[in-house]
Amino acid sequence: MGLERIALISDVHGNLSALEVVLADIEARGITRIFNLGDYVGKGPRGRAVVDRCRELCEVNILGNWDDFLPDPDREIDNESLRWWKNELREDQWKWLRDLPFSHDFVLSGRRIRLFHASATSVHRRVRFDHDEQEYLGMFENTPATGDGPVPTVVGYGDTHDSFYEADLDRRILFNTGSVGNNMSDPTPVYVILEGIPDTLEDAPFSIQFVRVPYDAAAELEIARTLGMPQLAGYESEIIHGTYRGDLAANTPPTYHRPARG
Repeated sequence: MGLERIALISDVHGNLSALEVVLADIEARGITRIFNLGDYVGKGPRGRAVVDRCRELCEVNILGNWDDFLPDPDREIDNESLRWWKNELREDQWKWLRDLPFSHDFVLSGRRIRLFHASATSVHRRVRFDHDEQEYLGMFENTPATGDGPVPTVVGYGDTHDSFYEADLDRRILFNTGSVGNNMSDPTPVYVILEGIPDTLEDAPFSIQFVRVPYDAAAELEIARTLGMPQLAGYESEIIHGTYRGDLAANTPPTYHRPARG
């Protein structure tokens, strides 16, 4: 069996414009397998269309924190923006999102790979780029959320909208896919290509590639404006300037990268 490529996308967040250019790039490379690491909805204006496209094209779809939180009928936090993003979806999509699996395990070129959205314990627990050793090791552990399968040697996740790659002396690899629709710092959509020989525990060539695909973010912002989406200033801050909307509102420096050391 020869080398195979799998595209990993994450955190589209209702940005259909970004999703379509990434999907076109994946198709142009001849890649037919797409795994989605969650957060289809919220922040952007076209979550309904994003969900439909991902259901159509993604072989694997995984639960994200927004996918769990936004359609939750018992959600205690509520405001105009959350209601807008939820009601832009169809009711059947609310259930589909909340029923998504927590993680996905598979084997590629002798590596046991596990994908999830945010951390090994919960879609709502965030592990930043500037994590400590305990957080790093915890990403490879089995938990009630992941189940008791073989412990992974490679873990990929999304959530923070901030791509990175890290390896240790035990040949473990932790990487973050970054975000297709809402990437921080450099707001260019980014996704990952894994390449290796599938379903073998024997060592073989293996690679992780990060791909950035430019798109017309100004046109995407105009679509959000035309559709009457709330929080336009926050959306502009994120997809045009790569600055988290919470930092914009608080007038604080971006928090997605390593803080200054004392």
